[in-house]
Amino acid sequence: MEKKKQTEGTVFISEADQYLFAQGTHYDIYKKLGAHPSVENGRKGTFFGVWAPNAASVHVIGTFNGWNEEAAPMTKLGAGGIWTVFLPGVGTGELYKFLITAPSGEKLYKADPFANSAEMRPGTASKTVDISGYKWTDDLWLREREERDYYKEPLAIYECHIGSWMRHPRSEEQGFYNYREFADRIVEYLKEMKYTHVELMGIAEYPFDGSWGYQVTGYYAPTARYGDPQDFMYLVNKLHRNKIGVILDWVPAHFATDAHGLGRFDGQCIFEDPDPRKGEHPDWGTKIFNYGKNEVKNFLIANALFWIKEFHIDGIRVDAVASMLYLDYGKKDGQWVPNKYGGNKNLEAIEFFKHLNSVVRGTYPGFMTIAEESTAWPGVTHSIEEDGLGFSFKWNMGWMHDFCEYMKLDPYFRKDNHYAMTFAMSYNESEHYILPLSHDEVVHLKCSMVEKMPGYKVDKYANLRLGYTYMLGHSGKKLLFMGQEFGQEREWSEARELDWFLLENDLNKGMHDYVKELLQIYRKYPCLYENDNSWAGFEWLNCDDKDRSVYSFFRKSENGKNELLFILNMTPMKWENYVVGVPKKKKYKLLLNSDDTRFAGNGNVIPKELAAEAKPCNNKKYSITFDLPPYTAAIFLF
Repeated sequence: MEKKKQTEGTVFISEADQYLFAQGTHYDIYKKLGAHPSVENGRKGTFFGVWAPNAASVHVIGTFNGWNEEAAPMTKLGAGGIWTVFLPGVGTGELYKFLITAPSGEKLYKADPFANSAEMRPGTASKTVDISGYKWTDDLWLREREERDYYKEPLAIYECHIGSWMRHPRSEEQGFYNYREFADRIVEYLKEMKYTHVELMGIAEYPFDGSWGYQVTGYYAPTARYGDPQDFMYLVNKLHRNKIGVILDWVPAHFATDAHGLGRFDGQCIFEDPDPRKGEHPDWGTKIFNYGKNEVKNFLIANALFWIKEFHIDGIRVDAVASMLYLDYGKKDGQWVPNKYGGNKNLEAIEFFKHLNSVVRGTYPGFMTIAEESTAWPGVTHSIEEDGLGFSFKWNMGWMHDFCEYMKLDPYFRKDNHYAMTFAMSYNESEHYILPLSHDEVVHLKCSMVEKMPGYKVDKYANLRLGYTYMLGHSGKKLLFMGQEFGQEREWSEARELDWFLLENDLNKGMHDYVKELLQIYRKYPCLYENDNSWAGFEWLNCDDKDRSVYSFFRKSENGKNELLFILNMTPMKWENYVVGVPKKKKYKLLLNSDDTRFAGNGNVIPKELAAEAKPCNNKKYSITFDLPPYTAAIFLF
């Protein structure tokens, strides 16, 4: 093979690049494959590279050559199956595809798997772009991120879908805010509400709006719906400048079957397993990545690093982890193949997660990897040395399910399901958890959070204030999907903006103010976050009062100061002279009353201060007594 001498501005793929990619360890491969500005022999142009090991030939077609199928043939470099070509004069903003001819003669018109930009849907072409040169000003944030211990810090995440958060007024069909406009609006909102992070859905390019970004075709391209890559950089940079972290939904479990995507990329199944029992999700109509193939693992791990290095992302929430860990996930007998030991564990996916987390978290210790894992798989957040998967956090899907099922109940039946709300603490120490109330809970006839609640309208809002208070007090970091913070009443749809007009109503404004105050309390008191996966941070005072459906507990601080007592009445009954055992003989100051009129509550009064008496209760030497109003949560500081 002819060796090229590296010169400034020149992109080429060396034998070392090919070797590392074949080994699955070329973590900068995205700088070589794809389309990149380059210079050869003093001429500026674009260097194209693509992996298509089974192709008989590959051509680059695009606006720069009139989509002429013969104009730009690529050269195969070696046995690894990488094809390249340098096209002088091709600049940025050009649309292109790879025309791949399979050995059978079949012609496939494919978008670039490593493209950094794409044509606006319904177009399916890739677009040449230069993602270098953005002037980042978030150095302080990045330095501080590496020093943080996020287990000891508050983590309040706002899950957000850009296209339906807010839209241009008086706009026709589309009306999306672009990344820059969205940045200017969301930053002030997140600061006002006291969120620490935003989790963005649907950033990697995808063809169908209704998939919400979970069926991806362009893993290396921020979706064109909201602008170009540098616009997305602006969004991240602005969030960082305002001390707000950015988490992306990341989808390594499966990919879209659209003809221009990764499926049967060169006429053969190179990204997916050719056996449909391994390579297809029958329920989702998608293809499953082949985690046993080095190049595929490299594609995905390099992709996570790409978002970190090129876009300064602070974390990824890995979608559908359970579907990757179990070979029989969502499949019937005959639709899956056991592993070599005869079991249903996907050994290759397990190894992929360990590889991913060792590389990503080992290189960027301040970066978070979050698993959306819906089963009791052990050790999701345990270290790889302990045979864990190595994630930073796991979504507590069990808590989410139990919480929603309990809160939906008519209060008469809550006493029979009392322990659904206490169960999550029994396994809380097993993982580092995030408590999610996500988009999954407010779509597909599931109702919005407020409409899940029982009773008349005013009762629904009182119940939701109660529920959110329980979420705040419970061990675990917090995540809430957009709109639920002000009592969005319709289910979420990606096709319209949130119902911001509801804020003109007292109940919705009260809910909005209440969530804001909860988050202010969360940020202010370390007892709520510094010991989230240990009994050192949480203690039940009474988890057995099922006949009155009351829960009482307190959150403990490491220094024993500024601790918080939570008492929650989950019924419409007033409990007079309610007695709660307390840990210390001191005064308990009311910090928050969910029934306060400023939150559109009924205005039932709880004393501003209660002195503990030497009357034993709940295995404590002291107690406080007060009238506990209906559907009310009270937080006391002591």
